Amino acid sequence: MDRTVNSSRSFAHPLHAILLAFPVALYPAALLTDITYLNTAQIQWTNFSSWLIAGADLFAGLVVAWALIGLFSGRARHSQGRGILYLIVVAVMFILGVVNAFQHARDGWHSVGTVGLVLSILCTLLAFGAAFIANGNTYSVEDRT
Repeated sequence: MDRTVNSSRSFAHPLHAILLAFPVALYPAALLTDITYLNTAQIQWTNFSSWLIAGADLFAGLVVAWALIGLFSGRARHSQGRGILYLIVVAVMFILGVVNAFQHARDGWHSVGTVGLVLSILCTLLAFGAAFIANGNTYSVEDRT
């Protein structure tokens, strides 16, 4: 009995995947530094968070632009529904990231607090969701007898 595994690849270009890797890494790192700040009250952790969020927002903006161009370029018509969902997720991730950056620009304890922590959690979850949607590998096994 022969089995073949068919894999449908992601709709993201490899360069797009590299750009998406930055928010996927930087938003969770900012979340960890927020948690560390809430546990230690050392102000330097909010500075780390601010820089991590700024870097994630920079690349998230590039990801949104790439997703928008990719959606309307007609490159992947077979996955347009998934492309629209992906665009919505990365756009919301970017918008919440910018709001999070403004929140972290505040002074002292108010920079993180509950709102900053919740925004960091949402940005992290949206970044992971965007990576999951962009990857989108589905495998099927066919039996050939």
